[in-house]
Amino acid sequence: MQETRSSENVSTKRRRIAELAKRRPADRLTTLAHHMDEEWLKEAHRRTRKNAAPGVDMQTAEEYESNLDANVKDLLYRAKSGDHYRAPPVRRVEIPKNEHETRSIGIPTHEDKVLQRAIHMILEPVYEQSFLDCSYGFRPGRSPHQAVKAVADQIKSMGGGWVVDLDIRRFFDSVDRSTLQDVLRQRIGDGVILRLIGKWLRAGVMKEGVVEYPEMGTPQGSVVSPILANVLLHEVLDQWFVNDVKPRLRGGAFMVRFADDAVLVFEKREDAERVLEVIPKRLEKHGLEANSGKTRLVDFRKPTQNGGRGGSFDFLGFCFYWGYSRRGHRRVKIKTAKDRQSRSLRRMNHWLKRVRHWKVREQHRALVRKLKGHYAYYAVSDNWDRVNSFRYETMKLWRKWLERRAQRGHHDWKWFLRLLARYPLPLPKLVFSLFT
Repeated sequence: MQETRSSENVSTKRRRIAELAKRRPADRLTTLAHHMDEEWLKEAHRRTRKNAAPGVDMQTAEEYESNLDANVKDLLYRAKSGDHYRAPPVRRVEIPKNEHETRSIGIPTHEDKVLQRAIHMILEPVYEQSFLDCSYGFRPGRSPHQAVKAVADQIKSMGGGWVVDLDIRRFFDSVDRSTLQDVLRQRIGDGVILRLIGKWLRAGVMKEGVVEYPEMGTPQGSVVSPILANVLLHEVLDQWFVNDVKPRLRGGAFMVRFADDAVLVFEKREDAERVLEVIPKRLEKHGLEANSGKTRLVDFRKPTQNGGRGGSFDFLGFCFYWGYSRRGHRRVKIKTAKDRQSRSLRRMNHWLKRVRHWKVREQHRALVRKLKGHYAYYAVSDNWDRVNSFRYETMKLWRKWLERRAQRGHHDWKWFLRLLARYPLPLPKLVFSLFT
């Protein structure tokens, strides 16, 4: 009951912040951190994932929670009293992005996650009053599926067009911190908040026991990084496209952005070419760089119209292409992007190889969770062939590694089908419809 009242009190404060930001859309807000009290930090702790990997201090969420009142009181004092709070280094790990690249993930300490969540809870109601409809990433009530649907719906209403598939090179590693802080100061004038964000941006990075202090970027994986990315790209891309670009175009256009992934769609080729030419200059002005190898112009007109070739492009792990409806009409369809499908199967293969000595029921239990996780994202309208193919290929991989463990050799499927009858793999269920 007390936890419920605490959450309600914090929600009331957040509504007040949102109302203030809405009433004063052009002002710097200087009195925000006073909302952050012990109750606010406890709510931030409650919203912080408890089973996440520990940071450099190796303290778990359970250990922090065992003395929560004292820890929160001490954290609040240090956060608000200037130099008493020091942002600890972020533990960095590299995870595969594709066959040739890795993605850096920063893992803060649990205490730092709590404080970052507390600041995020202040910034979110402020900036939600300003963010545009074209932005979908890491915002309340918005999802990747909604961004995918927005692209499909607007291309349909436009009747096809020319797509600028925008890729920003290593965005989280290359953010210019001075630029980001300048953008923040346009709206945030509270010294406590600005000081804490500055400390997080300057916090060192620990990799293999060595602490480094990079001059650029924000740690991808930290709690506060997504909203900072949205704040910067709202200025760099969203407002620029809506206020400066669209009024100068000859035809219709729209943009959909999810964090640092974006597609810009134009009715006329000359508009798309002009914007494609100027985007690198726009990004460079704010310390960012377009990935020239991945940023491209795609002819996405209907194949039956104006000689269009019906090209394809990828966005958020899905491939957009022109297909046929059940009635034989051309329409935009989606499927799992080829590289995502291949990457997921490679990871599945590596995992099955690693756990091939587990008991079958333990493998099955974990495999079911992995498949359901895959379905939760990819089991959408139009994508049944790719999703069912993923399930079938996973079955083949499981059979391969079970055979090798049992030294059965390449026998027929009968023994494996008997095993599947006892340990069935779940079938996909629709999680999101493009037609609602």
